Amino acid sequence: MQNQYVLRDIASPHLRGSAQETSDEALIGLIADGDKRAMQVLYARHNVRVYRFILRLAGNQSLAEDLVSEVFLDVWRQAEAFESKSQVSTWLLAIARYKSLSALRRRTDEHLDDQTAATIEDTADDPETVAHKKDRSTIVQKCLRQLSPAHREVIDLVYYHEKSVDEVAQIVGVPAATVKTRMFYARNKMADLLKQSGVSAL
Repeated sequence: MQNQYVLRDIASPHLRGSAQETSDEALIGLIADGDKRAMQVLYARHNVRVYRFILRLAGNQSLAEDLVSEVFLDVWRQAEAFESKSQVSTWLLAIARYKSLSALRRRTDEHLDDQTAATIEDTADDPETVAHKKDRSTIVQKCLRQLSPAHREVIDLVYYHEKSVDEVAQIVGVPAATVKTRMFYARNKMADLLKQSGVSAL
């Protein structure tokens, strides 16, 4: 994918210490001025979280890798449009969510309904992980995959990305009250699923 080569050029590992201590907001300002070093730092700081978020939404490793590249290329191109109304990490996850949903819609040959999503295997599993299926984190991931996409993403954003209700509302594009409702039902469903699996609730 051509985008990935461009991104690798932007996100090469040659970082300077002073840039690494710069705030996300300041980095976006530097990126808007065409500072590739600032882009390197922002990418290094957030690419893993963005990748994991996309992977949990899309359930496909290669798609997640491609979309991470697209997210950061968008940041490179649109840094001037960032208005500091939200945290940079919230903005990144909003872009990631939009790109994930768009990509899933384009994949008309794979209709990802709730039932299909629940059967997606974690491709990151290795033989040791498979041998320890009773591991709490593995069980939690399996239970997460049984939630509807809407409920799964609010749990993901609140627990894994430590976003507030208002920040989740910005990312998902729904009122805060809707996020609270989804959280209520998602937590109850997760509690039931975890109980069935012999694990204490979140």
